Amino acid sequence: MLRIARHSNITARRTPRRLLAATAAFLSLSFTGAALPHSVAAATEPTGGSVSVTPASPQVPAGVTAGVAVFDRQTGTFTEQLAPAATFRSASVVKLLIALDFLWNRSPDTIPAADRTRLDVMLRSSQDAAANHYWSAYGGPAIVERMVTRLGLADTAPPPAAYEGYWGYTAMSARDTVKTYRHILESAPAPVRDFIMERLRQSTRCASDSFDQHFGIAAAFDRPWAVKQGWSGRYAKGNCGSVSTTAAGGIDASAPSSVGAGDASVDLSRPALHTSGTVGAGDRSIVAVLTLHPDGTSYGKAYTDLGRLTRSLNVPGGTAPKGKWYGTWGQDVAVRTEPVVGDNLLTRLPAGVEVLVGCQKKGQLVSVPPYTNDWWAYLPQYGGYITNIYISHPDNQLPDVPLCTSQK
Repeated sequence: MLRIARHSNITARRTPRRLLAATAAFLSLSFTGAALPHSVAAATEPTGGSVSVTPASPQVPAGVTAGVAVFDRQTGTFTEQLAPAATFRSASVVKLLIALDFLWNRSPDTIPAADRTRLDVMLRSSQDAAANHYWSAYGGPAIVERMVTRLGLADTAPPPAAYEGYWGYTAMSARDTVKTYRHILESAPAPVRDFIMERLRQSTRCASDSFDQHFGIAAAFDRPWAVKQGWSGRYAKGNCGSVSTTAAGGIDASAPSSVGAGDASVDLSRPALHTSGTVGAGDRSIVAVLTLHPDGTSYGKAYTDLGRLTRSLNVPGGTAPKGKWYGTWGQDVAVRTEPVVGDNLLTRLPAGVEVLVGCQKKGQLVSVPPYTNDWWAYLPQYGGYITNIYISHPDNQLPDVPLCTSQK
């Protein structure tokens, strides 16, 4: 999620007119700076504390279409609703319905080991192959139809004609997503409830397709939380993890390679990114934020915009993590266990994503011409460091970010 070198005097302001040089330096550092940095710091928000102060309204970034619902289970009321009945293609959020359908008349304690394994990776790591198995074996669209009847869902519908094989094209709304979680928590048999929620609480940062899925709820709030995320679109390849092997570029297993205009009542083409789950002790709040982004939006940009929207919400029981949010630049930026380049890779960041910086310290001097810097930022949500070169701020040492005073 130590070596001390002399602090460079180079504090040159980074602008789009400056071209990155020395490709060899990039390769040797395992960084790729295909995108140019910005000189203005992004969203340096206040550090930690309660997030239950109600903003004027959900803050939806420009160009984003959103459906939002936040339900406080303690008071039995919604604290946020923005187009809660609007339908979106579900992407992997529908895996909640797929799991519930399979477990409807089954106990998790008695199902075959192979099914426990499939459900585990489908819910924790959003594995598409597991969803494909259940979709094919148990009737495809009929799964959705059964769950609509069982849960009394108002807006959910199977994939449109000609796309019945693509579970990710199931239509869902924010309010139906909340109702699904309420069923899991309040009506499902205890073994089913516990089986599903335990896996959502154990969500892996890196999904099975190598996308970083700890956006939205998972980044906006301290634990306890439980999440089922969804993404769909022609995004660049996933780069999450400590190994070089990543998913094929732009492959979306929940959708066909191309979709014609007007194929359905829900948008099937714009990049989608959804966060859903619970926040707070006792799963106090249920949160559903479904979003569509302009064509061509990168995964890192969608990740950032969904994060900003989620952080603006009134979520009772939620606590904002301590630190400051900064933008980053470059592709495949490495997060390392120590502030030094070596065999210590934890993962790589989505290109251009905002990150929470907890503290900073001096480490190995890094040179990516024309930039040189020996300051490193500690990212508490990743448990590791990135060189400050890739933080979107003109100074080598970030202002208002404390020094790391303890061993991280």
